[in-house]
Amino acid sequence: MSQQKAPFTLRLARLAKLAVWLFKTGRNLSNIDGNNPNEREQALITLGSTALQAVGAKLNVTTPPEHFSVTGTLVVANHVSWLDIFAMSALFPSSFIAKQEISNWPVLGKMGRNAGTVFINRNSRKDVEPINQAITAALKNGQNVSFFPEAKTSSGMDVLPFKAALFQSALDSGAPVQTVVLRYYDHLGRRTTMPSYADVNLLTSLWRVVSMPELHIHVDFGKPITSEEYQGQDRFALKEAAEAYVRKKVLEDSPDPEAV
Repeated sequence: MSQQKAPFTLRLARLAKLAVWLFKTGRNLSNIDGNNPNEREQALITLGSTALQAVGAKLNVTTPPEHFSVTGTLVVANHVSWLDIFAMSALFPSSFIAKQEISNWPVLGKMGRNAGTVFINRNSRKDVEPINQAITAALKNGQNVSFFPEAKTSSGMDVLPFKAALFQSALDSGAPVQTVVLRYYDHLGRRTTMPSYADVNLLTSLWRVVSMPELHIHVDFGKPITSEEYQGQDRFALKEAAEAYVRKKVLEDSPDPEAV
């Protein structure tokens, strides 16, 4: 981890910007027409890019998404930080997955609905069929849907084993699968675990992020896996193909764990 810190005044300024961002985002998402895909997409792009600006994070798209499908795509990525969602929204706006109870929450529920969140029933944790049905319906309706198949955050220096269950929605809907790889770098261009949310609480993670002199997020887009390519295969084969690309990119410049 980088030990150099941003000036204390800069850290406080970033936190103030983030508070302003939270207020404006809540107002904007509450006011958009949730049934207008273009309006929702632009709101998500703005949400992601302005959140990153507030904390001083900069995006670097090292492999441009030149061939991805604009709508109805299942987006899968490695999961390192709470910043992942903002980076992905800024570049590839999509719906994320949240528990059904949030849809009924004051303010946040409306924000989530207007942002196109796919709400799922988690009462039966062993049964993923309702989850896949919700994602499949959203994909068939032309929504991009994102999820993190590791199911939890990592340090960012390696990739945890992918879970295959939710890849079934791509098979059921015929949607392409877009892989996204997120890597975090410090002000000296070194890979860093500082933004990781794996072993700390949100407040600690937030303070670490705003304390970095600079934070650079490198994003790579793999070539989409089309329905023609995975026809006749099962969700495990689809999961393996996505995981192989993500792991290869994450490890290509990952330092020795002993040096991190």
